[in-house]
Amino acid sequence: MGNGEAVRVGVVGVGQRAVIARHIAESGLAATVVAAADPTEAGRARARELFGEIDVVEQHTDLIDRKLVDAAIVTAPDWTHAEIAVDLLRAGIAVYLEKPLAITLEDADAVLAAAQESNTPLYIGHNFRHSGVARALREVVARGEIGEVKTVWCRHFVGKGGDYYFKDWHADRSKVNSLLLQKASHDLDVIHMLAGGYTRRVVGMGRLAVYGDITDRGGHENELMQDWFSFDNWPPATQTGLNEVVDVEDVSMVLMTLDNGVLASYEQCHFTPDYWRNYTVIGTEGRAENFGDTGGGVVKVWNHRRGWSADGDREYPISGVEEGHADADLLTMTEFLRYVIDGETPTLSPVAAREAVAAGALATQSLRTGSVPLDVPELAAAVRAHFPAVTR
Repeated sequence: MGNGEAVRVGVVGVGQRAVIARHIAESGLAATVVAAADPTEAGRARARELFGEIDVVEQHTDLIDRKLVDAAIVTAPDWTHAEIAVDLLRAGIAVYLEKPLAITLEDADAVLAAAQESNTPLYIGHNFRHSGVARALREVVARGEIGEVKTVWCRHFVGKGGDYYFKDWHADRSKVNSLLLQKASHDLDVIHMLAGGYTRRVVGMGRLAVYGDITDRGGHENELMQDWFSFDNWPPATQTGLNEVVDVEDVSMVLMTLDNGVLASYEQCHFTPDYWRNYTVIGTEGRAENFGDTGGGVVKVWNHRRGWSADGDREYPISGVEEGHADADLLTMTEFLRYVIDGETPTLSPVAAREAVAAGALATQSLRTGSVPLDVPELAAAVRAHFPAVTR
């Protein structure tokens, strides 16, 4: 698309995450938001508030039929990702698809196949790869400071979980499958990146321990998370206005065996008082661990024998914003646009996004069927070969 003209970008699904499209203007690249699609009146009104005088339509197919855009930012709800992405890709429209790629492995593979068959750019918005904490840990591993990685652990304290994930469609497994996709896909991807491999066998365990007992439901129609969020909503059992359907797990644990022999674990809890991720990466010559996962936090490295010590041998500051991930969003959006405009290979392959979905979806199947171990099926060879090999 590098013909000198600005890439015309549309936004599909104008909800909580649609604001990331405003980073297009900050990227300094030749692209502009010209249209948006949302099936709700509230979403279409929000599009005009966010992006001004643009074409606003009801369906993503209207963008295709009217030839309004060259590229699309898909921030629609999770269960719609696959259908929307496949339609856009087959129409030759480059796609930035917000994570997760899809809510089932079958749908994830269908999206990648559509990109391969149409030869249309596909980019998955795993912005956490660009976060300061992920970069700092990756650099420690790349420098060889802890030797060869043998195991990666991640504990995810989702202290805002009651407000973020249990008061709208995120609480309904028919719309997200589980929070091991919607929420954990970030971390499963980062675990794969730090370990240098992909999950091939997975075991899951989890339950709906707290929020399923709350009977106060409803009251947030046409609202977004910022309309109801408050730190005063505590303790978790006193939450009000939960989604009418609450059937996703609020605590879960995953064990993974990767294709290179690395063992990994992931734990997620939505009723903790604090909100951050703690990664521990252990190699043959030491270990690294983060304290805090935004600007102001640190990554510590231990690589000398000793007793207990909280200080470590070295310490690296985590760069970036002190809350949220606006800096990572800008980097992912810029990377997508460079891919579309100049053909520059992204640092994240859609194959990696598929493998995060595979780990999350099969872990969910495992935990709901007695925690049986499940093997991850391979992606079709022709589809895998289509996407450029990049650093995991």
